[in-house]
Amino acid sequence: MSGGLGVAGEHRRQRICVLGSTGSIGVNTLDVLARHPDRYQVFALSAMSRVDALLGQCLSWQPRFAVMPDPLLAAQLRRQLREHGSRTEVLDGAASLAEVAAHPEVDAVMAAIVGAAGLAPCLAAALAGKRLLLANKEAIVVGGALFMRAVAAGGATLLPIDSEHSAIFQCLPEDRGTWAQRIDHIVLTASGGPFRQRDPATLASVTPDQACAHPNWVMGRKISVDSATMMNKALEVIEARWLFGLAPEQIKVIIHPQSIVHSMVVCRDMSVLAQLGTPDMRVPIAFGLSFPERIEAGASRLDLLSLPALSFEPADENRFPGLFLAWQALAGPEGGTAVLNAANEEAVAAFLEHRLRFDQIHQINLQCLENLPPHKGECASVEGLLELDQRARRYARDLIQKVAA
Repeated sequence: MSGGLGVAGEHRRQRICVLGSTGSIGVNTLDVLARHPDRYQVFALSAMSRVDALLGQCLSWQPRFAVMPDPLLAAQLRRQLREHGSRTEVLDGAASLAEVAAHPEVDAVMAAIVGAAGLAPCLAAALAGKRLLLANKEAIVVGGALFMRAVAAGGATLLPIDSEHSAIFQCLPEDRGTWAQRIDHIVLTASGGPFRQRDPATLASVTPDQACAHPNWVMGRKISVDSATMMNKALEVIEARWLFGLAPEQIKVIIHPQSIVHSMVVCRDMSVLAQLGTPDMRVPIAFGLSFPERIEAGASRLDLLSLPALSFEPADENRFPGLFLAWQALAGPEGGTAVLNAANEEAVAAFLEHRLRFDQIHQINLQCLENLPPHKGECASVEGLLELDQRARRYARDLIQKVAA
């Protein structure tokens, strides 16, 4: 279905743009693509700062374009590729990300850039009518209604890559027009991260390495910290509100430590539809690339006979107060979700740099959400949203400096 979550697929070799190709989602995407050389070719790759990693990917895949926003890093990559005789063209500047995402020869865009920096290229891909594989939850958290209008205006095909949202989508009929009549609510599952059973009073002493030691998933450091605070699930609640057109109260979260049931749809008749699988991001990536078909992803088989007992627990507000900021932000004025996202990015960065305690991340996020109202009309354009994002970051940095003093 064009103009929303749905179908886009011809049986031909598809040209893929991977934004954020050196991160965990990007690496897993390339792993899936390598399993199907007859179906896909890499058209463009991008990375924020990892020159050596992107160099290796370019030499392996020989894409038409490689993008690094920083001109100095792009020049370094350009020089190294020339030394290897590569014909890949290196582009720099943030605008180049949007250019390759909207390039007329691109069929599908894997949007795996971390943070609000992914908003502009996601909007460009949407307006250009691409198959957009959305792993960058911040783009829709920041963009909200503006992002969904771009998807509709461009006739893009939007497919969620987060394992939870992919699970919800897989449980829904292809006809989006029937969703409202069928759904009572959805249930997003959360592993609970590394501190699910830890006394909240002890979290002040948590180190970045401890916070990044996720029990089930191998992820980047920022999203690993978000998993430890459950802010990743807060962002997923916001994302689900826009992806599936649900009221905030129709979105529930429960703890499921085994990460086998990836999420559930509770229908009007109280039937519960769930998607199960091993905790491997290649599964939703392969689904997004091939939908409505199914292709081999490289994931291990789920052996039901050897599974441990599956358990479910309520989300504890004392242990995970960040989760509940999702509904608070959605209940407030438009733009509050962008403020929350910006504050969290700054707070997590400060924590990873040992400038903020783990338990203070929530303090920064809450104060920014409550004390920084968006200006009227700020959410009507990408420029306005990016200005709001920058205002929130400046406010958060000032708070961090005061808290850490």
